[in-house]
Amino acid sequence: MVPLIILLNVGVFLLWNYPGWAQPGFMRANFLVSWTAVSEGRYWTLLTAVFSHKLLLHLLVNMFVLHSFGTLLEGVLGSRLFVIFYLGAGIISSAMHCIVSAFYIGEPSIAALGASGAVAGLVLVFSLIFPKERILIFGLIPVPAIFGALAFVALDLWGLVAQSRGGGLPIGHGAHLGGAFAGVLFYFFYLRGRVRSVRGGGSI
Repeated sequence: MVPLIILLNVGVFLLWNYPGWAQPGFMRANFLVSWTAVSEGRYWTLLTAVFSHKLLLHLLVNMFVLHSFGTLLEGVLGSRLFVIFYLGAGIISSAMHCIVSAFYIGEPSIAALGASGAVAGLVLVFSLIFPKERILIFGLIPVPAIFGALAFVALDLWGLVAQSRGGGLPIGHGAHLGGAFAGVLFYFFYLRGRVRSVRGGGSI
């Protein structure tokens, strides 16, 4: 399923960047998520935004991380459970962005897009199943998976506080944290009791 998810992301990227394939207004209305969009009844954007990227670098980074962690986790969880979790984490990340932008930052019209939140969920699940496994931060610095995951969560918390004060970078920190939270919930309320078979090499 990971290659199919990547293909869908590439397809939506092409729709954004080749206006002859889809009208810009249609893309903005249906592939960007915000509190305003959801309030207007466009609930589907909670999911469609997860497959949406406008910039090539954004797409490449998210798809690289998705392929790296998602391929392993799909093998561990099985395709059906993997897809259910991935989509669920994506929807939760979109919802968290909407809530945070409306009630914490105070700007309900801030729109978001991208797979980063769902991918953050994958990274958290991986780090909780395999906490001592080495991962490379920024592709360079080797650290235990759990430390790397916690570092990214801390960075998103810091970024969210900065945004609430009028600073920070135009990054969906709320979406990242929502996806990470989904990963934590999935692990502790579903995977934890089955993790022995997972570490032993079986699927669940």
